[in-house]
Amino acid sequence: MVIVLSKNISSHDKEQLRSFLSERGFAVREQVFGDDDILGATGKGSVDIRELSLLPGVERVAQTSKPYELASRETKSEDTIVTIGPVKIGGSRISVIAGPCAIESREQIMETAALVRESGAVMLRGGAYKPRTSPYAFQGLGMKGLEYMKEAGDAYGMPIVTEVVSPELAQQMMPLTDMFQIGARNMQNFELLKKVGSLGKPVLLKRGPSATIEEWLLSAEYLLASGTKDVILCERGIRTFETYTRNTLDISAIPVVRKLSHLPVIVDPSHAVGIRAKVSPVALAAIAAGANGLTVEVHPRPEEALSDGPQSLYPEQFEKLMRDIEALAPVVGKELLRTPMPQTAERILVQGGFVHAEEKQATHEHGEAKNTLRIAFSGESGAYADQAIIRAFGEDSERMAVSSFKSVFDAVLEGKARFGMVPIENSLAGSVHENYDLFIRYPDIAIVGEIKLRIVHCLIGAKNASLETIRIVRSHPQGFAQCKEFLDKHPEWTLEPTNDTAGAVASIAREHLADTAAIAGEVAAQLYGLKIIKEGIETNPLNYTRFFIISRREVGNEMEVPSLLHTGAALPPGYESQVPNKASIVFSTPNEPGSLFACLKILSERGINMSKLESRPIPGKPWRYMFYVDISIPEEERIFDLAMEELKTKTEDFRFLGAYRASL
Repeated sequence: MVIVLSKNISSHDKEQLRSFLSERGFAVREQVFGDDDILGATGKGSVDIRELSLLPGVERVAQTSKPYELASRETKSEDTIVTIGPVKIGGSRISVIAGPCAIESREQIMETAALVRESGAVMLRGGAYKPRTSPYAFQGLGMKGLEYMKEAGDAYGMPIVTEVVSPELAQQMMPLTDMFQIGARNMQNFELLKKVGSLGKPVLLKRGPSATIEEWLLSAEYLLASGTKDVILCERGIRTFETYTRNTLDISAIPVVRKLSHLPVIVDPSHAVGIRAKVSPVALAAIAAGANGLTVEVHPRPEEALSDGPQSLYPEQFEKLMRDIEALAPVVGKELLRTPMPQTAERILVQGGFVHAEEKQATHEHGEAKNTLRIAFSGESGAYADQAIIRAFGEDSERMAVSSFKSVFDAVLEGKARFGMVPIENSLAGSVHENYDLFIRYPDIAIVGEIKLRIVHCLIGAKNASLETIRIVRSHPQGFAQCKEFLDKHPEWTLEPTNDTAGAVASIAREHLADTAAIAGEVAAQLYGLKIIKEGIETNPLNYTRFFIISRREVGNEMEVPSLLHTGAALPPGYESQVPNKASIVFSTPNEPGSLFACLKILSERGINMSKLESRPIPGKPWRYMFYVDISIPEEERIFDLAMEELKTKTEDFRFLGAYRASL
């Protein structure tokens, strides 16, 4: 059983409690478990629970029928979320750990770290000490290899996890690793478990090839009882009569263990099957079964690997797996965890040749990231988003042009930019659905400001161009839509869509095209030295685009009740003193009659005005929808907070996107 101690228990009462339990035949151990100080009592002792619960300093007594009391869900009903630096494993996020089986050299681990980080891994794995079946196989580089991996992890903002193979090495490895791994062969090395547990660091515990689920959880109990409170269970396949794959992945263990224990469960598909081509399908099956994450072996050149090359993914295979996980995650009600990239990593990535061409260009143009008020936007200089930045931040603001809306979110999340500017709605063309969807995929991004910009479209071309010489027109698809009436008068023109309006103008300037025009703003024409052939060609002069200023929340800052003024995100200069009067939220509703009405009724009854309601399909769930809502914030903030609290009880997936001052 577990005795939860009162917060103000005295040393005398605690000692009396120890003596009471010992005298009745229990072995007693003390531990901090989450926010609670507890005493675990094991053995064949006997005690009246009612008598025990009345002793001074006892808050409550939890009995469990399981021999693994600390790991049991009977002791702790809510899921444990293990924090390793910026990474959280457990809860609603899917965390991916990746790296080579063994650290072979500094160059190899640095290259691998860059590649897996670029694809979305949040932790780096790699073996410095390798327990191998053959004494003649590569045994690892030891402490030197661990130093290499620590350097790579620090460079790319990834905590590292590595296997510890003996109690003697544990203390020596302590400063260089962020999480210990207990390998499958050592799952029942009890002296190692006790030593590693006593160090207090997070531990990744792999299931032994012949271990039952109960034996696996009892090994976790050793770690918890010895002092650590952060244990992650890793299913990596068990030994069966089947010989086609290296092991047999016990998919059923994932939901079983998640019901028995509060500890997070991840899966190692590489060791489970041992065949490169089978790793990705098995990994996706693990996510579908409820795993909290994966640990995957990746090597830049698996055919040259000194250990487990046949099961290591090529970087491009890992990239595809990460994209598949991102597509699958919403189906199982989860999201792929992303963490910020260190500012120095961008330079390393470019020098090593590990990033995409457009990112190399952006880095070359803007230099190494600095801790400034840099604002990211999609497109090229002169784009409407660029103009919105100037409106909000001034002419001297440092702007960062990136290739897509997703890249804006990435730049803000990774710290390359302090803020981002993204269009969310046009008064004529409607909502920018891609950005609404990105707010779901990036829960650590918050809305902190709003800007409305009047859009005046011009037909722009070379100095010698005219309406008669134009054969091709380039612009963003929304530019075409907003100028449809004008374009319908020229059916002979070929329309070529581009990523942004300013980019269309820039391409004409670069290519010196006399027969090609662009639809964009006057600023772009001036910037690239081209001529405005015709001004004001939009169908409706009441053409406005609403932009959101976005910023990064503190990682993991997911509040039960959102605080309107303290969302954990940075505010733009001049916005700090503004009292927010508008908020954006998103939620889904139960699939039952009247569920949306019940949500909107909450707002109506509290006098909260709704200015926008937009529905978007939930990925992977046909005919189910997320609802995006813009609402006013009453002067009495408590009314709003109470409404949000009540709304959360009526919805299935409530997100508070941000509070801000509405733009006039």
